[in-house]
Amino acid sequence: MRLLTDVYKVDEALTRRAAARIPAGVGKVLSAVEEAAESTKLWCGAAVVMAWKGGRRGRRAAAAGLAALAMAQLVSNGLCKQLAGRPRPPAEWIPHDEVDDRPDSSSFPSGHTAAAFAFTTAVAPTWPVAGALCALPATMVAVERVQSGAHYPSDVAGGAAIGLAGAWATRRTAALFLRRRR
Repeated sequence: MRLLTDVYKVDEALTRRAAARIPAGVGKVLSAVEEAAESTKLWCGAAVVMAWKGGRRGRRAAAAGLAALAMAQLVSNGLCKQLAGRPRPPAEWIPHDEVDDRPDSSSFPSGHTAAAFAFTTAVAPTWPVAGALCALPATMVAVERVQSGAHYPSDVAGGAAIGLAGAWATRRTAALFLRRRR
């Protein structure tokens, strides 16, 4: 119980700090990236570009990224949010109007972060340059979710862990499937 109390205190401090100290201009850039990532548009667009311009490697990277993204979304939004039921950070902690534009669903975990990290992590082994390029917007999405008051840092960490696990599970499943086909 003490651990949960400590996590909540750290969550509060980091949420308040991120919401108050990130400059408005940076916040607008973060919001624009998050808006692009809304409903996985950014990651699907990246997959299209990879498949179109990247040849066989690009198609493999795009397929791995989209499969991992789907798994992470299913786990984070379809399962964990339904079980957790955690309220969003209190509006009074957030000193800007972005707090008015947040969902009503459970705060834990961050589905945006889960999708971003799953896609990026699944793409990277097949096409490291594309993975590195995706890492910046993925990180920006994670920071924005806290800065906007939509999530606590522990929600974002949970989403990132789900994304990493989804990418690992997707790649592992594909490897097992390919091994059995031979």
